[in-house]
Amino acid sequence: MSTPTTAPGPTAAGPPILEVRDLAVSYGGAVQALRGVDLSVREGSVVALLGSNGAGKTTLLRTLSGTLRLHRGRVERGEVLYRGGSLRGRDPAGCVAAGLVQVPEGRRIFTRLSVEENLRAGGLSIGGRSTRSADYERIYEMFPVLADRRAQRAGLLSGGEQQMLAMGRGLMARPKLLLLDEPSLGLAPRIIGQIGEVIREINRQGTSVLLVEQNATMALGVADSAFVLDVGKVSLSGPAAELARTDAVQRLYLGNAGEEPADRPLATTTGTTTGGRARTATRTLTRWSE
Repeated sequence: MSTPTTAPGPTAAGPPILEVRDLAVSYGGAVQALRGVDLSVREGSVVALLGSNGAGKTTLLRTLSGTLRLHRGRVERGEVLYRGGSLRGRDPAGCVAAGLVQVPEGRRIFTRLSVEENLRAGGLSIGGRSTRSADYERIYEMFPVLADRRAQRAGLLSGGEQQMLAMGRGLMARPKLLLLDEPSLGLAPRIIGQIGEVIREINRQGTSVLLVEQNATMALGVADSAFVLDVGKVSLSGPAAELARTDAVQRLYLGNAGEEPADRPLATTTGTTTGGRARTATRTLTRWSE
């Protein structure tokens, strides 16, 4: 019987490109969405973020991308460091300019614009026509179907093609860290596999990735490391391959029945105290809502 890992985070060799330390976020001063989250993404790695609906995944991405204030959210405590500098106070445009780019849930493409016009919108912060031309070719090489349909209105693309366009638009900004929010949502299994391969290729080309994903099989298959959010706190973390083999993750996220009772709590390491001692928390993972 496997036991949950208590590894503190990513295992990739590079230095941290993103560090989230004791982050607490609320809405309207009343709804506590994040309750002391500790998370890191190392340079050159893919990190998966799993969790049930309402666990705080979207709030975390809003905080990272500078859009939290647009949703009346507020950072109560903690800090977010990107490439060693604080993200506090940066607006979305400043985050993109720094190389931190989010591909939002639901694609959010410009449906009345053509494929190429959508890509052009993603590269507005990149100067020089020749530079953008090279970026177009890179995207079209990665997504050949977009090259075939570059003049077509984006709203006429299939769901999978629209997701490819959304990812391509994000890549046009030349991100150093790409935030992907539920890229497999609503897609057929065959297309989900293709999205997973694209994420691997993006990472191979030098972009670090934080992947928020409902499909745990795909996410753990492409990620180096993973974190599980449960009611606004990290309840489980470690190398993705090890997490995928644990009874808890297989039962709750991969659909395999385990031998342990469903209400067995998980004793996990969630960070350190100011004195350097490990904090432990007993959490029970919850399913995604259907």
